[in-house]
Amino acid sequence: MTAVQPKPTPVGETFDSLSPATDEVVGTYPVHTADEVSAAVERARAAARWWDGLGFAGRAERLQRWKGVLTRRLPQLCQVVRDETGKPVADAQLESVLAIEHIAWAAKNARKVLGKHRRSSGLLMANQAATVEYLPLGVVGVIGPWNYPVFTPLGSIAYALAAGNAVVFKPSEYTPGVGKWLVDAFAEIVPEQPVLQLITGFGETGAALVGSGVDKIAFTGSAATGKKIMAAAANTLTPVVIEAGGKDALLVDTDADLEAAADATVWGAFSNSGQTCIGVERVYVHERVADEFVARVVEKAKNVRAGSDEDAQYGPITMPSQLSVIRSHIEDALKRGGKALVGGVESVGDRYVQPTVLVDVPEDSEAVREETFGPTVTIARVHDMDEAIEKANATKYGLGSTVFSRARGAELASRLRAGMTSVNAPLSFAGIASLPFGGVGDSGFGRIHGPEGLREFARPKAVARQRFTAPLTLTSFSRKESTDALVAKLVTVLHGKR
Repeated sequence: MTAVQPKPTPVGETFDSLSPATDEVVGTYPVHTADEVSAAVERARAAARWWDGLGFAGRAERLQRWKGVLTRRLPQLCQVVRDETGKPVADAQLESVLAIEHIAWAAKNARKVLGKHRRSSGLLMANQAATVEYLPLGVVGVIGPWNYPVFTPLGSIAYALAAGNAVVFKPSEYTPGVGKWLVDAFAEIVPEQPVLQLITGFGETGAALVGSGVDKIAFTGSAATGKKIMAAAANTLTPVVIEAGGKDALLVDTDADLEAAADATVWGAFSNSGQTCIGVERVYVHERVADEFVARVVEKAKNVRAGSDEDAQYGPITMPSQLSVIRSHIEDALKRGGKALVGGVESVGDRYVQPTVLVDVPEDSEAVREETFGPTVTIARVHDMDEAIEKANATKYGLGSTVFSRARGAELASRLRAGMTSVNAPLSFAGIASLPFGGVGDSGFGRIHGPEGLREFARPKAVARQRFTAPLTLTSFSRKESTDALVAKLVTVLHGKR
């Protein structure tokens, strides 16, 4: 029987953050109560007014300076990430670099996206000047995950800050040290007001944040927890943006670069121990190239190894309870006729899970239907890409996806029911700051990143200003019958043609 790594547990009013590789205590943090959360939100309200008052230029200057601190101290940040997640420093650096890119993009583009824009007022309202601008919501609560404790929460935090909001941030109980490091670095650049605050704790602390009266909640985590957050937020009509994981598919067509597709499959499935919401969990490959593709994947997968040493490609499973999920999915696949070409049940240890490549797995098995969130991948042969699309879309999730095809990449991408698709490269949409990130179905709704991410944390304000008195007065009880008749004729001329 395998040993189970203990979950962080409260000790009085504090809890310990543990290394998933060694169980060593790497930090101790407070369990913030509901009253303390409410107090943080109240402090944030005053800070939000001050932060908004800096304007786009003032906020951009502070965000760029924060980005500089993160960049110059990158090795330090990566070590904190490694300590709490166990992932290799190189992987910690990759997610941190992408997060820095997002801070830079949000700071640079906030004015262009959210600033005042003119709109057409139309012929009937030609005497009006129409404008729209996006104003800050006020205070945004961000509940972050543990798998990418820098990249993912900053995808909400940076855009919310650039839009003029204050943020109260609750990181996962598995990675509170990363959250504290980020918030402390921001406080060095913005010492005047608590514009970005940290709260730590467990589910109760997160629930307190949802019910605290914040103006929006941004959550990343499981679909089950996302539904609970939505239900709680409904009591106060608090809007939410939810990114709730996925069961992402990769499609391989007959004309695909099989070497690149195999490499993308292995990296997308096993990097970060498979603990990636947009990771590759299912592959559908055209039968004409399936044998060669599978052989390439198997050969590459055999050279990938989990461990804590410098040569390991990925680290331990961060959340101990996920080990049983991974094991059960592999067991179910094998019992139902699937074959493990690499790995298998024996790959699941007490901390690490070695790569597993499964074939001939029924489509209604757990390994195909449910999010595994571990270093496993299923590969299925299909007769054509129509079958691949049908099977890829036959899921309750719809987050990311990947297509490898030289001739039909864009066409196949447009047919996938997913919020994002990468063509001929793995997960590239996540690194492009101008692209929105989010899903459909049980993968959640709302978007972070890009212009859509900035607007997610702002409210549109429409203003119509009369420039001169109109010859036809439409909004008055003194309106004449002749005016109504003239308007009817005008509308017929403008819009009555078939």
